[in-house]
Amino acid sequence: MKTRHLLSAAALLCSALSTFATQAQPDYDQIKRGQYIAVLGDCTACHTTDPAKPFAGGVKLQTPFGTLVGANITPDRETGIGDWSYEQFRRAMNEGLGQHGERLYGAMPYTAYTKMKEKDVQDLWAYMQTLQPYHNPVETNLLPFPFNMRNTLIFWNWINFGKGEYQPDRNKSEQWNRGAYLVQSLGHCGTCHTPKNLLGGDKNSEFLHGSEVEDWYAPNITANEHIGLGKWTQEDIVTYLRTGVNRYAIASGPMADAVRHSTQHWRDEDLQAVAVYLKDNEKSDDKQPQPLDANDERMKQGALVYEAKCSACHAPGGRGERNIFPQLANNPLVNQPNVTSLLHVVLAGSRGVDTDARPTAPAMPSFAGKLSDEQIAAVLTYVRNSWGNAAEPVKADQVKQMKQDLKN
Repeated sequence: MKTRHLLSAAALLCSALSTFATQAQPDYDQIKRGQYIAVLGDCTACHTTDPAKPFAGGVKLQTPFGTLVGANITPDRETGIGDWSYEQFRRAMNEGLGQHGERLYGAMPYTAYTKMKEKDVQDLWAYMQTLQPYHNPVETNLLPFPFNMRNTLIFWNWINFGKGEYQPDRNKSEQWNRGAYLVQSLGHCGTCHTPKNLLGGDKNSEFLHGSEVEDWYAPNITANEHIGLGKWTQEDIVTYLRTGVNRYAIASGPMADAVRHSTQHWRDEDLQAVAVYLKDNEKSDDKQPQPLDANDERMKQGALVYEAKCSACHAPGGRGERNIFPQLANNPLVNQPNVTSLLHVVLAGSRGVDTDARPTAPAMPSFAGKLSDEQIAAVLTYVRNSWGNAAEPVKADQVKQMKQDLKN
């Protein structure tokens, strides 16, 4: 009798444990939510080098301090995160701590992901467990001494990291708060679009005011009229994020990758929420400069170059061709205080992003071997001070330096 009671108790315990294990398994809906979270967070950008091996790591990230490499985040037990617990994953996402408590570098945007809702982290984790494991050893830290010493990040975090989940603004709509959550957290837009301090951390007082990233300039995306998105409509923003093209811009450089792998796949309601937030966020207070006089010698030279080399596509008067060649007139992107992206496109050429909505992308040829440094400086100065634009002139030395940077 006693033996039967023990066997019965053991059977009940096994049944309970089995039920608990079944309940703890993520269901299909949670995995699908997690997959969408990975898209919102653009995990592909840093963790996929070979499309045939998604999330197996190896993407090199150039920082002012040296090179970091995106980790293997597949469930491989030896080279990925297959032997991580959920708690270890959550700490990496929310606190910037690795599996064994080692500190992660800010290139992994935990400073933004710390604002993620717990449910979103759980759903993402559920999805990550379903990925194909790939054995791909990655040495993530290629920084030179002393930046390769992770203990220095204690001080970095003290200066640059504020832990905590996003707290909705009760004075704003649900749609606005959804947009704010996506921009500030999962989309980690500030990682590229916010100026950096000497330590490489975000200047939070200048959130989304623009910053240089790997020979490109991530522009000001505040509601500023002159250099931000003040002139863009909500539909302009949605169209750009969905297709990579609108009347003002064609996504190129790092933003082309963000559109290709992430924003074109966002749900319409999320794109609309981001547009609402960006149009209503705090405007930067940059003062609008006065345009150069049309009789300035640089303007005269630039006008001649523009007519000969640029007007065929961008049209006389800089009006462009809608959704093919962006308008240059009254264009905040042209007025940016940093001309890195303009120089990059003119010197190296550019092909717009191909998306599901627009599979054929327009392109611009390289003018590095067709125009002198002085001519390129002059035509950019002309464009930046014509048709409603006003910005600092471009110097030939800047063109020369950019040529050198692009060679390295």
